[in-house]
Amino acid sequence: MGKQSFFDAMEANKRNSVILALGLTALIFVVLFALTQLWGMGETGLFLGAFLALAYVLLMYYSGDKMLLALSGAKPVSKQDYPYLFNLVEGLALAAQIPAPKLYMTGDSAMNAYATGRDPKHAAIVVTKGLVENMNREELEGVIAHEMSHIGNLDIRFMLITVVMVGLIGMLSEVIIRTFIWGGGSNRRGGGAGWIAILAIVLAILTPIIATLIKLAISREREYLADATAVKLTRYPDGLKSALTKIKNNYRPTKSATETTAPLYFADPIGKHLVKALSTHPPIEDRIKRLSSF
Repeated sequence: MGKQSFFDAMEANKRNSVILALGLTALIFVVLFALTQLWGMGETGLFLGAFLALAYVLLMYYSGDKMLLALSGAKPVSKQDYPYLFNLVEGLALAAQIPAPKLYMTGDSAMNAYATGRDPKHAAIVVTKGLVENMNREELEGVIAHEMSHIGNLDIRFMLITVVMVGLIGMLSEVIIRTFIWGGGSNRRGGGAGWIAILAIVLAILTPIIATLIKLAISREREYLADATAVKLTRYPDGLKSALTKIKNNYRPTKSATETTAPLYFADPIGKHLVKALSTHPPIEDRIKRLSSF
């Protein structure tokens, strides 16, 4: 890989993420269309389904951050206990031109972190105890800058909506399958009813798989973007590279993470995906290689 600026990397990753998100949106409408045709509801059903889907996304959007903090067992950090950590957060927030996010910590011994919140004004950064105890100042600055970049780039909003959309596709597909099993689709009459039922069941099987792959691809693109933006903030890629190397050489799973929350973490918290396309994060080697190209 030849030399590139982090500005080029940021633009390329933003473009790729938008393309993938549009594909995910298209999948929702495809599944909604199949379901409404199976039920014989036509355009009215499609508009009603789109309205309910939007309401569901908004509900999860406004409550997702509180659910995530509770799920990971994160506790607020006081400035008296970790003044240097607060200084890093405040300095990087100033550089990113966003409000300083709230700071939380989990008792996990693994080295990891994540950011949450629907926008920069309602954001928080969560670090594990293992990260704070094992990283030097430059490495910790690189990790915090990465998470600050997620906030500034609105990645948290982007990924939260992505996760909700994938979940919605899964629910709609489940409804199609149950409708087919219970014979709801057989009530339709007309020559095209059989083909619609077959198409609906095929979509119900394939779209959740495709949607999950798109979600994982978006997550990997946003990680590359946050790495590039972190370099823009610190002007010191070696700190972030060193942090990634330390995590790679001393890897352990993050106990507070789940399959659902894994895309939000700094490094893959699950660590069991052998195939790149099924991983929430790019391989650490690839991230280090890209950082070396700036």
